[in-house]
Amino acid sequence: MITTTQLDRRHDNLLAVVKSYYQLTKPRIIPLLLITTAASMWIAAKGQVDWRQLLITLLGGTLAAASAQTFNCIYDQDIDYEMLRTRQRPIPSGRVQPRHALVFGMILGFLSFALFAIFINWLSGCLALAGIAFYMLVYTHWLKRHSSQNIVIGGAAGAIPPLVGWAAVTDQLAWTPWVLFGLIFLWTPPHFWALALMIQEDYAQVKVPMLPVVAGTEATVHQIWIYTWLVVPFSFLLVYPLHQAGYFYGLAAILLGIKFLAKTWHLKQSPTSKDAARGLFKFSIFYLMLLCLAMVIDSLPVTHQVIAAILHYWSF
Repeated sequence: MITTTQLDRRHDNLLAVVKSYYQLTKPRIIPLLLITTAASMWIAAKGQVDWRQLLITLLGGTLAAASAQTFNCIYDQDIDYEMLRTRQRPIPSGRVQPRHALVFGMILGFLSFALFAIFINWLSGCLALAGIAFYMLVYTHWLKRHSSQNIVIGGAAGAIPPLVGWAAVTDQLAWTPWVLFGLIFLWTPPHFWALALMIQEDYAQVKVPMLPVVAGTEATVHQIWIYTWLVVPFSFLLVYPLHQAGYFYGLAAILLGIKFLAKTWHLKQSPTSKDAARGLFKFSIFYLMLLCLAMVIDSLPVTHQVIAAILHYWSF
């Protein structure tokens, strides 16, 4: 909800201004979105990505994500002001005025769409805009403050980057990017609920109905356990029936999946442990990053050649 901040601070210099606007974009969130975009592009291009196309797509994706996060900061400024953990963010601290942030967010969104439309294709640009709209209208405005399933449905916003990446390469959509969409969609609840377990007191303080606040710790951990069991087998759809990934990715998915389940099992045994929740949260990030890296490596022609040579050697 948009409010006016009660603090008014002046920036000491231009660098401080730049830093404040940079913080509006929540930059730590963006790299993971770009990794999923890149993985989709590598699969679509069969390991032979056009580097110019890749760089423009990642820049456009960065601008789109930054725009969405800026709008989120504007809308959630009242919540951010109430929580000590977030009170020093640019808008609640008064370092950036909401109207200025709104203009900044709109410029970022426009630049993102322009990059895609001019240098890539219209489909990828429209998908990037759809991601911004879904994140703001469906997740931030509708779900976040009104439903304990906010993360489940809202996870679709964070799952759009693979669609953008695939569309950037092929100018169309197919089953593979939708499987990547589904993988991230299923991964989002255990990832964010682990975080919610760590800071559920903050959510309770501002009456945001995250699952741990509404249903309790044990029920949340049980849901995390269920969703993790959905994520791990779902990750193998790229191997079969889609045949978009091979032995290298398959082995990586097995090893990472076992570790993911082990981390979730550890939390299940100690549902009130903040350390166990933190461990799962951190590993969930590495899980998705390394899984995407495995997709990229698996798509490379040299990887296919090496694996074919190994299989040929062992066939004798």
